[in-house]
Parts: sequence; C-alpha cells; structure tokens
Amino acid sequence: MSSQIRYIDALRRVLREFGISIPLGVSTAKAHVGSALAEVDSGIPDGLRPTLAEMLGQIRALEEQIARTEHYLAALTSSDERVQRLREIRGIGLLTSAALWATVGDIQRFPTGRHFASWLGLTARERSSAEHRRLGRISKKGDVYLRTLLIHGARTAILAAHRAERSGRSLDRLRRWALDRERQRGQNKATVALANRMARIVWATWKYERSFNGNWIANPA
Repeated sequence: MSSQIRYIDALRRVLREFGISIPLGVSTAKAHVGSALAEVDSGIPDGLRPTLAEMLGQIRALEEQIARTEHYLAALTSSDERVQRLREIRGIGLLTSAALWATVGDIQRFPTGRHFASWLGLTARERSSAEHRRLGRISKKGDVYLRTLLIHGARTAILAAHRAERSGRSLDRLRRWALDRERQRGQNKATVALANRMARIVWATWKYERSFNGNWIANPA
C-alpha cells in the first residue's frame, strides 16, 4: 500500500470518529477532508486540526513528487517501443512498465509466461497427489517491488472494470475474465489471479513484440 493511500485511510478512520464520512477515491477524499477542515462547525477538535491539515499537505506533496517522477520516466522511456506496448496492458501504467523495462532486462531468458510469473512470485504453490491437484498461496519469491506493482495494478484494473460495467460500457475479454474470477473466488484471489495473468501478458507482449488489445490472453503454460 502506498504512503498516499495510508494517509488517506488514516484520515478516514480519524474523521469517522467525529461522524464525518470520507468517500473512496484519493481525489474525492482529499476534497472532502479539505472541506471538513475548512468548516468551523464540522465537529473536529481544534487541537486535532493542525495534525490533520499537515497529513493532507503531505498527501499533496507526495502527489507532486509522483508527478515529477512520472514526467521524468515519460521522457526517459518515450522512445522505447517495449515500454509503450506494455503501457497498453490493463493495469500497467508508466511506473510499472518502466520498472519492468529497467529490472527484467532480456525477456528471452524466460521460456514461457509461467516461468516469468514464477520469477515474480505470482504462481501458486502446488501440493498435488496422483488423484488431486491442490494449489496453495502464491510463492512470493522473486522481485517484491515488481510483484507489488502488478498486484496494485490488477486491483485498479478490477475497479475500473466494475465502473465500466456499471456504466454499460463493453468489456474486453480480459476484464470479463477478471470479473468472473472475482465472483467465483472473491476480490483478493481475483486480484492475484489477474496479476498473474498480467505477468504472462507482459511476457507475450514483450517477447513477440506485439500490442495488447484486451481480447487475447497469453498462453497459460
């Protein structure tokens, strides 16, 4: 979880004690916290207001730092076709694509998408017998930072898919698959499953140098 989200969640918990409900979404939450602090009769104790205002300021400072970092990364990777293709994948933005580009190096060293997902620690541990196949939790081996970015990206992609579904917009094959998995197995398992699938799509997109449009899925092998 990012520092920005932690600050927002902390503000949300504190203000809830004073009967102030803060909605989800960073931008919306910031606006509501700012309004509550600006309102004299909001019920927030005077002694607490400076601390909450400082936390809100830290959130805004983090956003400025993120914006500067993204501007730098965009300039650094603007001419790299691999990064631009990876950014087309649902849930993979500039930061994740640049981190993959900088960390992975030669994608050809991974013979399959499963090998790449396993390197990231996103494949399930297997405890199977001759009669039954049992899959446990993901191994969590490999690069922690890249795995975290992919899981956060998968969570964001699922939320975006819900918004698209509610508004009546058509969903591509990957987003339909993610929502079906969420209904079957719950949000957390669906998020990890989508991160695993995203890793395999990254491998296929990078290895075969083709763009991803949401309607083909990487070979699960």
